[in-house]
Amino acid sequence: MTLWHGKVSARMEFWLDLNEEQTDLRDWVHGFAEGVIRPAAAEWDEREETPWPIIQEAAKIGLYGFEFLVNTWSDTTGLSLPLVNEELFWGDGGVGMALSGTSLAVAAIYGSGTPDQLVEWVPQCFGDAAEPKVGAFCSTEPEAGSDVGAMRTRAVYDEATDEWILNGQKAYATNGGIAAVHVVTAVVDPALGSRGQAAFIVPPGTPGLTGTRKLKKLGLRASHTADVFLDDVRVPGSCLLGGKESLDERLARARSGQRASRQAAMRTFELSRPAVGAQAIGIARGAYEYALEYAKNRVQFGRPIIENQAIAFALADMKMEIDAARLLVWRAAWMGRNDRTFAAGEGSMSKLKAGEVAVAVTEKAVQILGGAGYLREHPVERMYRDAKIYTIFEGTSEIQRLVIARAISGMQIR
Repeated sequence: MTLWHGKVSARMEFWLDLNEEQTDLRDWVHGFAEGVIRPAAAEWDEREETPWPIIQEAAKIGLYGFEFLVNTWSDTTGLSLPLVNEELFWGDGGVGMALSGTSLAVAAIYGSGTPDQLVEWVPQCFGDAAEPKVGAFCSTEPEAGSDVGAMRTRAVYDEATDEWILNGQKAYATNGGIAAVHVVTAVVDPALGSRGQAAFIVPPGTPGLTGTRKLKKLGLRASHTADVFLDDVRVPGSCLLGGKESLDERLARARSGQRASRQAAMRTFELSRPAVGAQAIGIARGAYEYALEYAKNRVQFGRPIIENQAIAFALADMKMEIDAARLLVWRAAWMGRNDRTFAAGEGSMSKLKAGEVAVAVTEKAVQILGGAGYLREHPVERMYRDAKIYTIFEGTSEIQRLVIARAISGMQIR
């Protein structure tokens, strides 16, 4: 056996403490969630309407907008955005999604667009404090959810006018129809399947784009979700994210059989998965904390119910699972921010674990409260409803497992 006699340098130090800026950011957002979001959460869930007054309040204090996004993204650890999301969704899932839903459109522009497109369109997604706006990312279709390659929305280039003509239908679009800016994925070369797709900006007020009425949902009711229809929607050539030259080069590589970069929808989901995982953790943490306090104060058979091992052990497991999921989210956020390859599907791991933890923890919180947990008088029933979507949208749990399995095996598992 050979002993290692190397010298440990200062560069090999490792720690998990948040720095002062991150701590201040977390506490600031938590204060907004506690003072503004939570008191209004039940009302907006019941109304099932977009909470524009809360969005405007967030914009006024600088919590919603392009500048805030730039500041959080400038954190090279990648942790600021997950910290923000966890605290917002600790406040409430539906209101949190109303505030963060625009980030999907922003992620799409960032992932596929040019620097000029980023500067031009991202601020328009948010509007300003006087008149806040929202953005929408439209990818899912009635026949193309997890199967992104089955997309039927088409984009045809009109060379005479330098315009793209979009036709098709999108389903379950967050902020669909009410957004100032819609980012729409479409097929430009059907013969190439998923490799023949591109993403387009649909500017505010563009004729031909319409949204259905707000869909009635199990949870996240304050967040607007709708189907979007595109009927001969014409957008300028400059609205093709990444530009025509880049698209032509990518399509040429695909036609020649060369390995192509991943489609626009998948790039967006890869960028957003850790942030989505942080949202699920926020909901789970809110339910766990409420159940913990309830268990300390609820007296049965002459003692607080937390003194029963069945309850105490359940709460211990809830806390452990939340912390484990958070570490996976932080790792994936750091990797994504620092251009590390998700060689083992780390982004999918974070979203998968966090989503399933949110469902399990909120269900257990309802159980700990017993009959009270089933009543709207307590927020855990709302958290339970809000959590379920995290095993479905932005890649179902089954799809996340498929991504991870393909990554670790190197095989095209189906």
